[in-house]
Parts: sequence; C-alpha cells; structure tokens
Amino acid sequence: MNAPDPNTLNEVEQIKSRSRHLRGTIADGLVDPLTGAIAASDNALLKFHGSYQQDDRDLRDERRRQKLEPAYQFMIRVRLPGGQCTPGEWLALDDIAGAHANGTLRLTTRQTFQFHGIRKPHFKPAMQAIRAAGLDTIAACGDVNRNVLASANPHRSPLHAAAGDLARAISEHLLPKTNAYAEIWLDAPAVDPGAEVEPIYGPLYLPRKFKIGIAVPPDNDVDVYAQDLSFIAVEDDGRLAGWNVLVGGGMGMTHGEKATYPRLADLLGFCTPEQAIAVAEQVVCVQRDFGDRSNRRHARLKYTIDDRGVDWFKAELESRLGFALAPARPFTFDHNTDAFGWQQGPDGRWHYTLFVENGRIADRGARRLRAGLREIARVHRGLFALTNNQNVTLAGVEADARPAIEALIAEYGLEREVSLLRRNAMACVAMPTCALAMAESERYLPDLITRLDEVIAACGLSDTPITLRMTGCPNGCARPYIAEIALVGKAPGKYNLYLGAGFHGQRLGKPYRENIGEDAIVEALTPLLQRFAVERHMGEHFGDFLVRAGVVAAVAAGRDFHD
Repeated sequence: MNAPDPNTLNEVEQIKSRSRHLRGTIADGLVDPLTGAIAASDNALLKFHGSYQQDDRDLRDERRRQKLEPAYQFMIRVRLPGGQCTPGEWLALDDIAGAHANGTLRLTTRQTFQFHGIRKPHFKPAMQAIRAAGLDTIAACGDVNRNVLASANPHRSPLHAAAGDLARAISEHLLPKTNAYAEIWLDAPAVDPGAEVEPIYGPLYLPRKFKIGIAVPPDNDVDVYAQDLSFIAVEDDGRLAGWNVLVGGGMGMTHGEKATYPRLADLLGFCTPEQAIAVAEQVVCVQRDFGDRSNRRHARLKYTIDDRGVDWFKAELESRLGFALAPARPFTFDHNTDAFGWQQGPDGRWHYTLFVENGRIADRGARRLRAGLREIARVHRGLFALTNNQNVTLAGVEADARPAIEALIAEYGLEREVSLLRRNAMACVAMPTCALAMAESERYLPDLITRLDEVIAACGLSDTPITLRMTGCPNGCARPYIAEIALVGKAPGKYNLYLGAGFHGQRLGKPYRENIGEDAIVEALTPLLQRFAVERHMGEHFGDFLVRAGVVAAVAAGRDFHD
C-alpha cells in the first residue's frame, strides 16, 4: 500500500486522516441542541455512513429573512446490493418513511432506497430502525465502494441469480471494517481507533467514490460503461462461464472545466466466477494507491486510467492478482431500459415491473403508489426487485397469488399508461434538497416530457423508444451522458443539451446546446425529431441517427467529449 505525501492531500483527505477511522465528532454533533446541523468537517465523514446533510432550499430565503438557520435535514441511503428487498423489509422501510422522514420513499439510480427530510432528532432513531429491519447504510455514500448494482430480479434466470449473488459478495467483501458505524448509530462499545486496520482501504479510504455494476446480456440495465468496475455475465450452455471485466467508466464532470469529462469503461478481459472477488478487490486497491488525492475533481478511476493508460492499468492489476485475465468473450447488449407489466420466468413464476416516475414512492391523486405497494407487501411472497432505472419489480409471484396482486394494483391505481419517452426517462432528485443542484430535475422533468410527447406524437414517433435523462448538476447521478437526449442543469431553468448517445448506453452523447430553457429545448429537438421520423433507417435509434446524419459527432473517448 503506497503512502501518499501528506503535504499534497486535499482538504477532504486531511479530514479523513484526522477522523479516527470515520468517527470525527459526529456523535457530539448529533446531540447538540443549538443547531439542526452537524460540523462541516463531519459532513465529509457522514457520507461514509450513508447520509448527506441537506437543507430545504425552498425555505432558504424566508428563513434568512427571519434570521433563522437553514431548515437542515438529512438524506439517508440504504445499502441494498443487487436491489433485492423482501416484503418485510419493504414494510419496515415504509414505516421509517412515515415515522422519521418526509413520508415518501425514493428509489435511486443505484438500485436502493433514499429517505429525505429527516430532522436531526430523528436521525439516529431512523438509522437504528433501518438496522432493526436487518439492513444498514454503511458505505452507501463516501469515498468507498458504493451500492453494488446487478441486473434486476434474480428469479429471471440462473445467470441473474448469480449476478445478485456476486453483488452481495462484493458488497460484503469491500465494506469498511471500522467500528465507527456501530459506535455512533448502534451504541456499540467503543474500540481504540488506533488499533483498527482497514486491510483493503487503508487509513484514507479511496480518493473518491467507486461504483460497480453487474449485467446479464442482452440487458445493460446497470449501465456497465458508466461504472468504475463492471462484470458482464458470460453464458455457456445455460450456465455461468465467468465474467467479462470492464474498468474506468464514470459520469461526473464540472461545467467549464474541460479537464473533467464523462468516460466509458474499457473492456479488460475475462475472469472465472472464482476470480471475480479478487478482481474487484485489486481494482479497488490499484485506485487506492494511484488515484489523485490532491485534486478531487481528478480523483476518479477514469482519470487514473487516462493518465497512465489502459495497458499500464491491466499490467498493474494482473501483477497484484498473480494471474492474467483471459481474453474477453463475445457479448451483445440491445437496451438499458426496463420491460414493464407482467412477464413469466422460466420457472413458471410471474414478475410485474411497475413504472415509478423518477423513483418517487408517494400517494398522489388517484395513484396511491406508497399505500398500494404497502398493501402488496403484506401479501406478496416473493421479492421486491429495484431496478437501476428507478422502477420496481414484484418478483417471484406464484400463479395462484397473481389475482390478489392484480386486484391491489387496480384498487390503488398503480397501473399507469404513459408514453415510451416517459417510461425511458429518469431524473436525479435535485431541488429542493440537493446542495449541488443548479436547476430542477425530478420536479420538472414530468412537465417537460408532456411538451415533448406532443412533438413526438406529431412526428408519428410515439411507438419509438428514446432515452431521456435529466440532472440538476453535471455530477451525473442519473447517468445522463449515455442517454440519447440528456439535459444537465446549468442555472435555474437552464440546461445544457447533449445528444447522440447510444440506446443501450454504449456511446457518450455530445454537447449540442448550452444554457437553454424549456422553449429553446423544444425548439432545438423538434426539427431533429422531424428529420428522424422521415430519414431514419429501419430499426435505427435516435442517437444513432443523429451521429449518422452528422448532427453530432461520435465521441471516441472521454477526453473528446468537449471537442
């Protein structure tokens, strides 16, 4: 393990180095009655415990006029590898949303749950309630491996089950070993931080966040090219032969800084099922030792690989593994979206995927999503499988149980007829809680889609799937740069428009318009959609058409994104 020069560490690295293995003074801040916040330095550590401090930005001006501090609150994210949730866990999390949060559950773009609006007096009780449900929030955020994604629904095939198993195994193997979480949130006896050892992460953990996805072709529903590390299942006569390994993907960038950019992962090779855990560990360790700890905007694995080269990275990885990766095996993806409604698996059981707009589980009008899913959880004997597109699958429904679930779907108005564009869209949370948001996302995207649907219908494209993603800032939580249409917040009501990405996430989009509002967005897309309707080839996707027609150039590599 290489020791970084302490004189070059950025501010967050210095906070981690002083944190006593992620303890800081979080415990003291939780009981401070004079403020709804915790110390700024502890906010950098709070992420490792699965939470961010936020405030209600809708209330900022009014509270400032009243000379009150911001309406501080906390977001809590659950660690849920593979997105698999039992009905009992769903009911427990729903109870927590009502008792401690803002009464909604948020399905994330990383296949797990978030709670929003948690005030400080409810913070620790909420964390303890999550643990009482058999779950935790360890490493759901922070400079560590985060929630491990896997192709949704392990009941679909033996390979899907293997993907879920690997997600859980990697998640457990890469968990931080510090006792800080148990001490702060669960009142466990304290241990001497000086005696603790982090065998994988070391005392400073990783330079930045680290994301892993596991896919089963032809579904790229985990967006493997956008992850730091991905495994792609390789099938041989119906059994798992092993995993193709990809490294170096990542979405985040900073507006106006061309040295930052999204990047697609590189295909390194193939490993056997028995080698996968070792590959995951050593990829993390290479990044631990060589990632940039002086500049956080240059600290993701994608920059380590671009700076040193893919060949260097592979050689370093194989040296640590003690074996060479085999050549990658052939695979094919054809989409990164979800199939909705009822599907029957090979074992005869049924699976129902429910559309959840932007992942928000709430009761709104006639569609009582939260109440309906709560009642379904009381009778469902299978799993709730969260997808990476912010939807949920009722997995493993026996034939005799299907009528009862269908009745509840009807009673609570859960079945919603929506356009293909809306089904294939997703947004990050953004306003009013995310401190990084420059523009609206979750609250605004539904209205924009309504306008765009009118254009699409007029063009005769209502039956043509197009992917659309929106984020409130350039960090890319909804993986916008691999959507055929991407809108990234630049300022209130203003977005940068990116076009030309691949339908299954295999190609980056390209900047097309900058800092434009709703009318300009619609005006920019309308003639392109009209051309697409007339000039497209049979089976051609919108992003592919835009590249073929020369509207935007294909991005050869991440560094070419801005050119």
